[in-house]
Amino acid sequence: MHAARIATRRLELVPSTPEEAREQVAAMSASDRAQLSADWLERLRLTTTADPWVLGFTMVDQTSGNPVGSCGFKGPPDANGTVEIAYGVAPEHQNRGYATEAAGGLVQFAFADTRVRVVCAHTLSEANASARVLVKCGFIAVGQVVDPEDGLVWRWETIRARHR
Repeated sequence: MHAARIATRRLELVPSTPEEAREQVAAMSASDRAQLSADWLERLRLTTTADPWVLGFTMVDQTSGNPVGSCGFKGPPDANGTVEIAYGVAPEHQNRGYATEAAGGLVQFAFADTRVRVVCAHTLSEANASARVLVKCGFIAVGQVVDPEDGLVWRWETIRARHR
């Protein structure tokens, strides 16, 4: 499988290769690595291709060519047609709209796959920067859920019908 790049207004979301993803994990601090899902780490261990559902993307500023963060999915579409997105922008590049652009690009990518019916995301509380990003991208808070790794979180969703 060859993963396509995703272009937004100012960013290019470049698919990560298995080697790049493994290098990024190896370079993480122990505390950051501990926050990664054991399920995702196992998928990373087993993957041999640049699978965007597993490995995600590097956010690259189109003007400078510099990476500004990373984003991706927490796995392929599930049996209900749901995928979860995640994103992070390096501190020195925050508050410039990159997370909103990346999240929007992920939503477009997800809905281009006919298996995807719902794109969801989780935030640690309702009022924070990630929540503002999700609202800008058309997500609606649907309630609180217990995430196996993060505990009580807010669940946000957007559905295919809103993005036609």
